[in-house]
Amino acid sequence: MIIMIAIVTVLGAFGLGCLLHSRLAAHLSYAVAYLWAFVFQTLYLLLASFDEADDPVFAPGSFPLEYGLFTLGILIIGFALVEAGHRLRARLRHRRSIRAEETADGGLAAA
Repeated sequence: MIIMIAIVTVLGAFGLGCLLHSRLAAHLSYAVAYLWAFVFQTLYLLLASFDEADDPVFAPGSFPLEYGLFTLGILIIGFALVEAGHRLRARLRHRRSIRAEETADGGLAAA
């Protein structure tokens, strides 16, 4: 369950960058999905730590710095994937427009 935000990032970030035309909308949609998964995952881990478990996820009295750094890294990777998806979409759209221009003028522009 600790990798829930990683799963949301891998499955959603690149696809949102490719599918949504607006870069802002893609980043905002990813941020909302990430934050939902982050809150759900954190609540799940906190509740599991309060149980009478032999190996709690968060030890009482200690600050979970590693957890914070891990989730921050996943967030940054997700934003990079959204950006990569958006750049791929722009590159493919540019190639399609060049092909459309070549076929529209009969290949005269290339000569």
